[in-house]
Amino acid sequence: MTATTVTPKAPDAVTPKTPDPAVRVRASRLVLYTVLVVITGLMLGPFGWLIITGLKTTPELAASPVHWLPDRIQWHNFADAFTNIDFLGYARNSLVISLIYATLVTLSSAWVGFGFARLNAPGKKLLFGVLLGSMMLPQMITLFPTYLIFAKLGMVDTYWPWVLWGLAAAPYLVFLFRQFFAGMPRELEEAAIVDGCGYGGIFWRIFLPQSWPVLAASFVIAFTWSWGDFIAPMLLLSSDRTTLSVALMTSYVTPGGLPVNNLLAAGSVMYVVPILLIFLVAQRGFVTGMSTTGLK
Repeated sequence: MTATTVTPKAPDAVTPKTPDPAVRVRASRLVLYTVLVVITGLMLGPFGWLIITGLKTTPELAASPVHWLPDRIQWHNFADAFTNIDFLGYARNSLVISLIYATLVTLSSAWVGFGFARLNAPGKKLLFGVLLGSMMLPQMITLFPTYLIFAKLGMVDTYWPWVLWGLAAAPYLVFLFRQFFAGMPRELEEAAIVDGCGYGGIFWRIFLPQSWPVLAASFVIAFTWSWGDFIAPMLLLSSDRTTLSVALMTSYVTPGGLPVNNLLAAGSVMYVVPILLIFLVAQRGFVTGMSTTGLK
């Protein structure tokens, strides 16, 4: 009888498991959220340190090594920063200048951006390139000639320079409006022309009401520019008519001329609050305007 040999059967190849798509999505989201939290912490860190500095005493600020947290929270620093100077008066000056400039420059930039987007003229592209190139000029280059012009016109220690700056439009805002208006349908303009509407009416009745996201974004940007400006008010305005930014940097000092850093930090926190409130109110329009500009 013949013996039969049994050949062992090779085991089936193990098929590697494919990772669950839901697990991969959760892992990628976890990494993304971690990165966002770290970036947010880095961005808010200086503002948090500013608040902590405003709650310290002067010896704690001068301590070595660094005294990270105050032993006793000095809430009165905020009250002292508010009462040691005419805080409301300087804030009113900043608010008036910022509102005037932001309103005028938003409307004038919208008008110029409409012209670049919808009107045809010889040399339009060259002129638009020159406009964009002017954004690369530092403010210090043009500030001194501008001061001489305003001094000759008798506008020093008045708010007229901010009116003229607002009427002159801003290159970056012009670019935003130009990109937005260039993406609007040509049929709206043609239908209005057929109905007898001129380009002025087309701008005010059709294009401007449709551009509220860019209007909100431009207003917030322009308000922030003017509210945070230090050089122009310091150069053009007297101590009674100056803005809050100048008052903060020049008023919180000792008789010897040294800065009182805890009061300066407390006043700076209160100085930032209006900007945060304006952004929180207009953030939807601001984000929409910045994200949709240039999309057709």
